[in-house]
Amino acid sequence: MQFASESPEMVAKLVIVDISPKAYPPSHQPILQAMQDLQLHALKTYGEAEAALSTNISDASLRKFVLKNLMRDTNGEFRWRIGLDSLAANYDQLIKPPAISNRFDKPTCFVRGALSNFIAEQDLASIREYFPRAEFHTIPNAGHWVHIDAPEEFYRVVDEYLSRS
Repeated sequence: MQFASESPEMVAKLVIVDISPKAYPPSHQPILQAMQDLQLHALKTYGEAEAALSTNISDASLRKFVLKNLMRDTNGEFRWRIGLDSLAANYDQLIKPPAISNRFDKPTCFVRGALSNFIAEQDLASIREYFPRAEFHTIPNAGHWVHIDAPEEFYRVVDEYLSRS
């Protein structure tokens, strides 16, 4: 959102998934902590990693999504594909609202999960202030992790939106 606002000439269309230009509570900290607590050096299999994460991440689909960030290095040891320590250290910055300096007057698609509260009905007016051409797609039976909860429907919505001229 911030990039599109600052560099609209670089963005033809924008897709924003289940987030609004506002501050959020630190709801992902337990996930980041569970990832940091995983003893990577002691793991032999992805199954062991999933079992270890199940203690702190009860949702199986979320656990599988988190595990997509786990990989083996050239020595066969597990490591995180993402900069986990940097994400955790800077999480307070990530949950702040984006610094939107200008309206983005190009097509913008907000995709939200019907079971999520990340884009509330009362957010729609402020979203339209920054993104006047915003359209909203709500995916039934999906929470915040829309692309995990309903991957086919998510793909269909985004593909149809991006395919329009």
